[in-house]
Amino acid sequence: ILLQDHVKDLNVVVVSVAGAFRKGKSFLLDFMLRYMYNQDSVSWIGGNNEPLTGFKWRGGCERETTGIQVWSDVFVVDKPDGSKVAVLLVDTQGAFDSQSTIKDSATVFALSTMTSSVQVYNLSNNIQEDDLQHLQLFTEYGRLAMEETKTKPFQSLMFLIRDWSFPYEHEYGLKGGCKFLRKRLEVKACQHEELQNVRRHIDSCFKNIACFLLPHPGLKVSTNPHFDGRLIAELVPLLLAPDRLVEKEISGSRITCKDLVEYFKAYIKIYQGDELPHPKSMLQATAEANNLTAVAGAKELYSRNMEQVCGGDQPYMAPADLEHYHAAFAEDSVKYFRSIKKMGGEEFCQRYQTQLESEMEEAFANFSKHNEGKNIFYAARTPATLFVVMFFTYVLSGVTGFIGLSLFAKLANLVLGVALLLLCIWAYVKYSGEFREAGMLIDQLAEALWEQVISKLLEPVRNHLAWPLSLLPSLPSGATLGLKKTN
Repeated sequence: ILLQDHVKDLNVVVVSVAGAFRKGKSFLLDFMLRYMYNQDSVSWIGGNNEPLTGFKWRGGCERETTGIQVWSDVFVVDKPDGSKVAVLLVDTQGAFDSQSTIKDSATVFALSTMTSSVQVYNLSNNIQEDDLQHLQLFTEYGRLAMEETKTKPFQSLMFLIRDWSFPYEHEYGLKGGCKFLRKRLEVKACQHEELQNVRRHIDSCFKNIACFLLPHPGLKVSTNPHFDGRLIAELVPLLLAPDRLVEKEISGSRITCKDLVEYFKAYIKIYQGDELPHPKSMLQATAEANNLTAVAGAKELYSRNMEQVCGGDQPYMAPADLEHYHAAFAEDSVKYFRSIKKMGGEEFCQRYQTQLESEMEEAFANFSKHNEGKNIFYAARTPATLFVVMFFTYVLSGVTGFIGLSLFAKLANLVLGVALLLLCIWAYVKYSGEFREAGMLIDQLAEALWEQVISKLLEPVRNHLAWPLSLLPSLPSGATLGLKKTN
């Protein structure tokens, strides 16, 4: 549609209508089509017996439009300055129907707003606070997909209030609508911060914001299933008259029909991927915040209790005792989490309890490492291991040299020299803080030697000596402190 030869190089005007479902968006667009097809006619609205056709519409409670639809004809209009522009009319799926998720509604509304030069926000009866909050959510979802810009990301927004019932307060039409809108979007010092933020957000998103108030067509029309649109509309020329057309701009540059195709492709690709978060319903967002607060409180209780028994100033504790405290404190924290009243239901809350348990296990791993760091034997494992290697190779060198195995004596002396060199390097790293990677490699080598060789050699001794087992750095987690009876 946009790449036809006669329009592809023309600057484009995109007028889109969006809002909740079953509020007459397609019906309104068909009046716009009638205007565009009869631009030169004074009586563009047609005769009394001429039914309204174009975008498919009907009465009833079920949705009619799905996705985003554009009219197949692109209208070429001569502006007063002599330039030609292409006008594209866009219909969108209504938000909040029974078959669409919040993400579906947000994506359709956001794409419509991002690609239109005039977004008509179709509302019924009044502008309610939830209408503004939904607009805030959908426009923010659109702004996330666009590149950062210092200017306002979107162009013109027209609040269209259908079935306005208070003409004695604000008269029908543009003048009364703008007066009403200024009052509704005013930021007041007495307002709650949340209400102020909604209004500031909307103002920061659109360069131009207006409002138009339409009267109710009457009960005879609204309850007649055979009504086919023979109604006088006053709004359409305000949007589509040649001197009022707003050309589509992105980052301050006007774009052509063929440019718009590339933007459609880019934006749709973003919404098909995982770059954007899923917008959430009010209940889901509140339930998540509620559960996350409970998780944070329970984890804080666990961390506070653990700090009291093995925190920075506390002495080294046997791993088995630390694990016992961990189990007790974790159980207390889970009880605390479950005692808090939370939204979302049992299955939803269980996910956050699992998250809490996982975070406490991670915290316990950190507490265990911190506790091990207080063990002087653990801290001295590397130099102790190297000293054992040096002592063993020194004795082995002497014995093998005494019995005439000079080759083995030289190998033992070589290992002795390497161990001494590693010990010197390790000491320098610990003293200076430089070459930390080398120090880590030496620690890993020493730990492997201790676990795989030295600890196994000491195992018989450990089994027969009455020695505090908790002080030995090679003990597995969960070992208990005790004495073994010997004959």
